[in-house]
Amino acid sequence: MQKNINIQNKKARFLYEILDKYTAGIVLTGTEIKSIRSSKASIAESFCEFNEKGELFVINATIEEYAFGNYYNHRPKAERKLLLNKRELKKLQKEVQSSGLTIIPLRLFINEKGYAKMEIALAKGKKLYDKRETMKDRDNKRDLDRIKKNFK
Repeated sequence: MQKNINIQNKKARFLYEILDKYTAGIVLTGTEIKSIRSSKASIAESFCEFNEKGELFVINATIEEYAFGNYYNHRPKAERKLLLNKRELKKLQKEVQSSGLTIIPLRLFINEKGYAKMEIALAKGKKLYDKRETMKDRDNKRDLDRIKKNFK
């Protein structure tokens, strides 16, 4: 009986236009995975970057220290390596360098095998008028749902 872990970046869809999604593995230590399994993580302010070797890292993701960890506990805001195929990494790196897009994490979850995975997205930042349009659409949808509920 495994608890379903699904840590989301709720601001990502508001601040960015999502172009393409990928599921990546994430390299963790023992106390990090235990903290994630107890839902003590946040990816709200995080982003992804390539290093000089062409490896992808998630930066500024917070995984709180494990409560029962001792000397071997991890750093909460450490850079963590993401695992993708070489072909996917090259494609992402090319897109980021050529067109100025960014890579953001959308959600952190544990799959059915028990491995921690991160859903990342190739995204383009929204302008202010795009954000206003998103808010207007959301408000209209909410009003329509209220009206439909009243007529049922």
